[in-house]
Amino acid sequence: MALLLLLAGALLAAVPGLRDVLREIREIGVGSLALGVALELASAVSFVVVFRLFFDQLDGRDARALAWTAQGSGALLPGGGAGGLAIGGWLISLTGAPVRWIVRRSAGLFFLSALVSTSALVGAGVALMAGAPGPHDRLTVVLPTVGVAIGTLLMAALPAMLDSRTNVPRWIAAIASGVREAEQTTFNRHPSWRLLGALGYLAFDIAVLWVLLRAVGHAPSIAVVVLAYSVGYAANSLPIPGGIGVLDAGLTGALVLYGVSPVHAAAAVIVYHAIAFWIPGLGGMAAYMRLRPRLLRAGARTSTDLQTTPETLASKEARDACTRVDAQTDHPRLGGGSHRRSGARPIHRAVR
Repeated sequence: MALLLLLAGALLAAVPGLRDVLREIREIGVGSLALGVALELASAVSFVVVFRLFFDQLDGRDARALAWTAQGSGALLPGGGAGGLAIGGWLISLTGAPVRWIVRRSAGLFFLSALVSTSALVGAGVALMAGAPGPHDRLTVVLPTVGVAIGTLLMAALPAMLDSRTNVPRWIAAIASGVREAEQTTFNRHPSWRLLGALGYLAFDIAVLWVLLRAVGHAPSIAVVVLAYSVGYAANSLPIPGGIGVLDAGLTGALVLYGVSPVHAAAAVIVYHAIAFWIPGLGGMAAYMRLRPRLLRAGARTSTDLQTTPETLASKEARDACTRVDAQTDHPRLGGGSHRRSGARPIHRAVR
């Protein structure tokens, strides 16, 4: 909350005139806009890549459609990325996949994305403290860098800290389970190339903001843009649909805090938010419209038990994966049987 108040104060201290901001927006060339759109598309595709790493038991075409739907929900609905994963998890549950498997994998994906974001913030802060061009004020650089670094280390150590404890609150145990899932996937003995998707999802999105700042004539160092982006996005945690107004104020205030002029910051952020809103939003809406009829039919058949073999997106392996005995609770999971991949049919006309 203190961080949000600081950003709001920085923004209100130098609110630019709307006419000046519109003039700067008109100066952005078509080439810069096209590059921004291409970079945002690359960010969206990167999310699809890392999404498939965690939901690898779904049919490939269907997983891509569900990934687009999840990030589209995150762009349009309150809650940002967490809200998008919640919507995606609900849709996946309609495919017949066990809820516990969905929750565990969704939490792992969320915490992996959070790890990449916090690592980027810490890296940018360290670079600025080491002498990279940009501000070197203790409050604006050292404080968020050290605070986030400590928080990240504590979060990473949480599963180990709880291993020998009993009677842990359920919400803390759920967080630890998500962190453990992210760590096991990331530091697997044979790391997947799809982990690059987690890096690209963030890096390409930040690159859109940098390109637009350069287009309006003020491109600070990459470290400054990464730090301002990471700090400014804290405002998106407020439950505002699409982050409209809130994200713009947060990013603009953060850029002003790190030395960007208010007019240039506001112009770049407004265009950035439009691109970051519509690219995943339109893609997610298109994917959902194709998924919705089949998901509703599958959900209705499952709930009413009208058919013995309802059509499903989830492969048999995804459902059978939860038949194994949980090593911690020693209770069997849902379902039962072998781990052979079944011939579950994917959605017709699935989004690429």
